[in-house]
Amino acid sequence: MTVRTRWVVLLTGVVCLPLVVALVALARTHWSPVLDLAMTELRVRDVGTWHTPLIGLPGRVGNFPDQGSHPGPLSFYLLAPTYRLFGSTAWSMELGTVIIHTAAVAAALSLAARRGGRRGCIAVAVLLSVIMRGYGGNVLTQPWNPYLPVIPWIVVLLAVWSVLEGDAAALVVFVAAGSLCAQTHLPYIGLVGGLGGLLVMWLVLRQRIGTPVSMPGLRRWSITAGVLGVLLWLPPVADQLRRTPGNLSMLSDYFRNPPEESIGFRHAARLLLEHLNVVRVASAAVQHSDYFKTVSFSPGGSLIPGVLVVLLWVASVVVAWRLGVRSLVHLHAVIGATLLLEWVAMARIFGKVWYYLTFWAWGVLMLMLFAICWSAAVAVRRWSPARSGGIQRIGAMSGVALLSASTLAFSWSALSLKPPENQLSRTLGAVVGPTANALAAGTGAADGKAGTYLITWTDVAFFGSQGYGLVSELERRGFTVGVANAWRVPVTQQRVLRAADSTAEVHLATGKFIDEWRAKPGVVEVAFVEPRNSEQLALYNTLRDSVISELRSLGLGDLVDEVDSNLFSVQLDPRVPPSLQARIDRMLLLGQPTAVFIAPAGTSES
Repeated sequence: MTVRTRWVVLLTGVVCLPLVVALVALARTHWSPVLDLAMTELRVRDVGTWHTPLIGLPGRVGNFPDQGSHPGPLSFYLLAPTYRLFGSTAWSMELGTVIIHTAAVAAALSLAARRGGRRGCIAVAVLLSVIMRGYGGNVLTQPWNPYLPVIPWIVVLLAVWSVLEGDAAALVVFVAAGSLCAQTHLPYIGLVGGLGGLLVMWLVLRQRIGTPVSMPGLRRWSITAGVLGVLLWLPPVADQLRRTPGNLSMLSDYFRNPPEESIGFRHAARLLLEHLNVVRVASAAVQHSDYFKTVSFSPGGSLIPGVLVVLLWVASVVVAWRLGVRSLVHLHAVIGATLLLEWVAMARIFGKVWYYLTFWAWGVLMLMLFAICWSAAVAVRRWSPARSGGIQRIGAMSGVALLSASTLAFSWSALSLKPPENQLSRTLGAVVGPTANALAAGTGAADGKAGTYLITWTDVAFFGSQGYGLVSELERRGFTVGVANAWRVPVTQQRVLRAADSTAEVHLATGKFIDEWRAKPGVVEVAFVEPRNSEQLALYNTLRDSVISELRSLGLGDLVDEVDSNLFSVQLDPRVPPSLQARIDRMLLLGQPTAVFIAPAGTSES
């Protein structure tokens, strides 16, 4: 093992230590995934079978029930080995997620070591520790598709920089990390594709009309990267050839004919500057480990800090150019191209600007600050040689202190980490066991594991999130389960089951729908849980009364009935003011009574 490799291994261990702490903390709490994460587990479970997924998770593409999906299944393929090796538990998906991020950290540090040796490796380790603490343990341990690419995205940026520096091998890293990002979450398509296109254009122009780039092995590594890219994108292409319309066609139509008017470049410019507000980030970092998420949940604020960051970055570009530091100029070029692509990507957003649609932007901000600090250090060294040694020592000490502080603070916060959507997971976990026991015992219309069960749900709060989880949990326990054809995209086509072909129906109901199902003939209630204690129930009722009263006072009486039948839709209504949304959020977090019933086949349709 070379000295450079030892530094990469050592610093990877240091930077990823908080993720190990997070995994230990998560192992203490049982997790029953719901909604998107249940859909993810179903697809990871399918890898290696006749139903191996060829595309990603369903996305906001097209109209229900025929919506399109995110481009590719690469994340499922990467999660599958760990999932199998560790017993196909929900926790093993979290372990697989940590392994993906650890591999991304190692790749980033390897690229840094190739560029700047030990110092470069340490500098990027500091950068990564700050970024990872900013995203936090909740983001970096769950395999949700908007979260999974956030660290590989940093690898993409460093790989582009490395190619500009003449490292042809980084082309392979770019293709691998870029494919993971672009396949997993749709917003990365334009970012990765744009950077890839600019990179190819730069290589071609430099070779043909400029000074040829000295890149040993360019032909060999280009071919390797091309072959790898073809292999990684074969599954989405296969889906396109097998289905009509294929998912790639649906995505193409989505980009060419968006269902709503996009937010446009003016709003996007404001959004971009909000994501460059280093003052808000620094303020949140003092109090929280997941400060990117904290800031994302409360958008807005002054645009002045963002403008100042841009001006400071432009000044650092001028400094790097005048001093002729090629590697720094190349890094600034990558940042500049990314900012332009970022602006275009944000301008293409339509509908509600969910925080996760621009979650990747925080990594770009940190890379900008990294480049600004590097430019300042170079300027001091060139323009004031007498102070260079002292400045370098201060910089080194500050870097080590920041790495240590970020790692320790992140590790401390990770000790108390809970699984994603824990309030829904706990409730689902409480009803799954009794439901499985009742099915195995042949309760009501059930026939044990010999039966085939149609899973249905009626949910007053979270649009059936736990219903998807019930499908996955019963399947995990060896039952043959399926869903109605309307859910063929989120739950997969092979799990579609007609009521006429089922032995019995298993229905999950929440809130007011519980009494409706208790009144149905032939139905047996096999599980019930009220997640709220008496104090929480009183608080819920108080919040409910105040929400209904304010809705009426605002002239939103059409939403009153939905408070007890579709609370989440009330929270999403753009007419509802933020103060009222905050109260609805509290109601949602308090939870709902949940019951599971075994019913004769076709009960929902009768």
